[in-house]
Amino acid sequence: MELRIALAQVAPSLGDVEANLELAADRMRAAEARGAGLTVLPELALTGYLLSDLVPEVAMRADDERLAALGRTVPGMLVAVGFVEETDDHRFCNSVVLLRGGDVIGLHRKVYLPTYGLFDEGRFTRPGDRIRTHDAGAPWGRIGLSVCEDFWHASLPMLQAQDGAQLLVNVAAGPSRAPGSAAGLEAIDGWHKMQDTYALLGTVAVAFCNRVGNEEGLTFWGGSRLVGPNGATIVQAPLWEEALVIGSIDTDDIRMQRYGVPLLADERLELVRRELDRIIAERADLPPTSDDDAP
Repeated sequence: MELRIALAQVAPSLGDVEANLELAADRMRAAEARGAGLTVLPELALTGYLLSDLVPEVAMRADDERLAALGRTVPGMLVAVGFVEETDDHRFCNSVVLLRGGDVIGLHRKVYLPTYGLFDEGRFTRPGDRIRTHDAGAPWGRIGLSVCEDFWHASLPMLQAQDGAQLLVNVAAGPSRAPGSAAGLEAIDGWHKMQDTYALLGTVAVAFCNRVGNEEGLTFWGGSRLVGPNGATIVQAPLWEEALVIGSIDTDDIRMQRYGVPLLADERLELVRRELDRIIAERADLPPTSDDDAP
């Protein structure tokens, strides 16, 4: 079964939720015209990235009617979009929601908030504490959602692959370090190597959607891409400019890749858990478990 995925590489307006909702709806309609069943928009696509103290002003709860209305823009279409979420206990999270119709199919709160180099996210948002996959129904199956920095921690995409995902969706607001320089292009190449590796080792498709545009002196590089379960690039958006690119994955390709390269089935999760328990105990100076000294 062919799954057509649209990557909507946009430049949201900082702090203007209503304008960004309309931008997202416009890209969904354009994606529908080209036969897409899933549209992916970037991290914080509904708010912009460098929000600082604007966070409470632009935050929405996951059941906000504006999100539901966005999901109803194209009947039957899945849409993944980044926004600032306000939880029931008034925490503010950098989240991505998966919508269809007026329903929330899945929600992920960014687990890893970068606080180095250009980044200071931990001052303004709180980290998520769950890694899950979400059942989007046939033919999509389970989808793993993540936000930008989450993908730089291998445990998250691999846990989602083990949890049954056949598609990983990573939304990003990746700024370029010295746009166009050798160092900047090297950083982009690092993203590509990482995505290809996760796709190949997890035998999953990877949909990466990164924003473009400028905010407060930061330039976002785009380069959104869809990667097949063998690590091959299916489609890639240009750098620096807005674009809507569409690519297809075939569920039978995933099936045959997992048959030919059964890495997920061969993973020894009980061994991984035991060794993680040992490492955690050693780091926390806890008493060793009974089999720590076994040969």
